[in-house]
Amino acid sequence: MTLAIHGGAPVRSTPWPSWPPPMDDAQRKLVTGVLESGLWGATQGGSVVADLTEAFAARSGVPYGVAVGNATLGLFAALRGLGVGPGDEVIVPAYTFVASATSVLLTGATPVIVDVDPVDLHLSAAATEAAITSKTVAIMPVHLAGSPANMDAFNALAARYGLVVVEDAAQAHGAAYHDRPVGGLGDAGVYSFQASKAMTAGEGGLIVCRDESAYEAIWSVCNLGRKLGGQWYGHPTVGWNLRLTEIQAALLLPWLDRLEAEIDRREAFCAALDLGDLPVRAVPRPEGTTRDSRHLLMLRFEQPVDRAFLLAAMAAEGVPLDAGYPPLGTMSALTEAGARAQPCPATQSAAESVVWVRQSMLMDDPARAADIAEALAKVLKA
Repeated sequence: MTLAIHGGAPVRSTPWPSWPPPMDDAQRKLVTGVLESGLWGATQGGSVVADLTEAFAARSGVPYGVAVGNATLGLFAALRGLGVGPGDEVIVPAYTFVASATSVLLTGATPVIVDVDPVDLHLSAAATEAAITSKTVAIMPVHLAGSPANMDAFNALAARYGLVVVEDAAQAHGAAYHDRPVGGLGDAGVYSFQASKAMTAGEGGLIVCRDESAYEAIWSVCNLGRKLGGQWYGHPTVGWNLRLTEIQAALLLPWLDRLEAEIDRREAFCAALDLGDLPVRAVPRPEGTTRDSRHLLMLRFEQPVDRAFLLAAMAAEGVPLDAGYPPLGTMSALTEAGARAQPCPATQSAAESVVWVRQSMLMDDPARAADIAEALAKVLKA
């Protein structure tokens, strides 16, 4: 059978679902109402940002939320509000998006890049403990691909060594660990509303936390150093304007009503993918996962492949796959800015053997999961 990249017929010629999906009626009504009100900013008297933060915090099992312009700023604000600054070290996983490290650099602290578990690719608790020094003040587990990290282990380490835990939940809207929603399991959790995420306003982010004093400090960081309930032109601490707008919140708030159904649809697609005897397997979810939001489906090849050819050939077959993350520790921009990388053999292996199926593809009819298996079989045979 001739590969499509060599002129053959592709496995799939129909497009995959677009992302984000079109606005639904609830979004359209709320966005229109905000636009017509003229109360577009977060400080003009509108209520949608407040309603969103209250609803999202409640879904995360905590009382407090702060909406921000994006999740990178959210991670920075959470760290800063929890007291992280110059001279401190924050442990981050090596297999994650660069913002996990750059948000630490924004605080003036040093990101310490640590290896992941070789099976589930989430931050390794053992490697984290081995990397703790007298300068370590925080751990940033990432709920990778929509499944939860081992929060019991990280919270135990935090209690033992006097550290704070900031969850990078950018990909994990709706995920649960031992039946507890992620985001509210550490000292603070941060979600992303960037265009590829399970809920999106194009950009945006939201911080959740359970401690009132932490909330007030994080709120101040995001509101130009003001004191919550204080004078408008009073700025007792240094802060920034990191706020989300009412228009963005109007896109996001109604999404909460359909989030669970969309997760179910992605879960059904993943369950329908039968790879048979192909030398590729889905990366397993970490132990303790009771709800995987399925932002990505990660596939791992069990034998060496020419990744560049495989990705190009799969795209030609109408089944585009993503190459995934390079190891953070190999990014010279980070190390030149002060990040310190530990040896990360599991991450290097993942960078060579793992590819992703994107969220938008997982929103298709589960019957179309067969397209992925058929294209993989065709390309791997070649």
